[in-house]
Amino acid sequence: MAKVAFLFPGQGAQVVGMAVGLCQSLPAARELFDRAAEILGYDLLAVCADGPKDRLDSTVVSQPAIYVASLAALKSLEQSEPGASGECVATAGLSLGEYTALTFAGALTFEDGLRLVRRRGEAMQSAADARAGGMVSILILEQPQVEAIVAQASKLGLVRIANYLCPGNLVVSGEKAACDEAKRLADEAGARTMPLAVAGAFHTALMQPAVEALTQALASTLIATPRVPVWANVTAQPYSEVAQIAPSLARQVVEPVRWEQTMRGLLDAGIERFYEIGPGRVLAGLLKRVHRKADCRNISA
Repeated sequence: MAKVAFLFPGQGAQVVGMAVGLCQSLPAARELFDRAAEILGYDLLAVCADGPKDRLDSTVVSQPAIYVASLAALKSLEQSEPGASGECVATAGLSLGEYTALTFAGALTFEDGLRLVRRRGEAMQSAADARAGGMVSILILEQPQVEAIVAQASKLGLVRIANYLCPGNLVVSGEKAACDEAKRLADEAGARTMPLAVAGAFHTALMQPAVEALTQALASTLIATPRVPVWANVTAQPYSEVAQIAPSLARQVVEPVRWEQTMRGLLDAGIERFYEIGPGRVLAGLLKRVHRKADCRNISA
């Protein structure tokens, strides 16, 4: 029996039209969106189906939308491959996706996870409104080169590597002037760069107000011991005790996402098959850059 890991996507995976087909063909998927509408106070499936894109892309909507759509895709997997969840021995999610992973693992209920994700989106948007910033994807260059660029760009303001995604794919985040300078320097060094369509400087100190809001929300949320190991973005290690989860989730918004390290850790732990569960195919692409022959199957929303 293959050792299996489930991977869940983060913000940016959303697309207008996602989860519509699932909800038309799978009552269990539609039920999740019905329950989400009761909690959120609006028809999340309608936004997924029809947009407008600007609304679906907003931080306060995209985070709940990806969370629910990913869990709807999980329902599809449970129907098509009933034994897959039983084979799963580890799970991880990219940034926002860590909440989905924790819900799959039974550490959070669907409802509590959704409330936390909604609060996370609100808190991150509020922090972004208070201190403007941005994020820039830098492709081709390796980590030491990007570190040197960040050190130079830091003269113009706060900027750091926010996402360690895979070899040759890093994301810098920070104040606008510093991000613009990092982009210019990276372009000069031969990189392919792209400003990301996000509200602010996620995974930097500019998100500190969101840490405080999340800490309060997590303090009133029951977190159970996960039934399978959940790998944390902050440490690129599985949680060893349940008491670690809430502080790590709160800190996650100001700490880098160590995705490449997480994938290498899972491979070193003997994972033979991965499932990317949710909208998009970004995680499969990142995994292939870490290990070209990795077996990653997409369960799309």
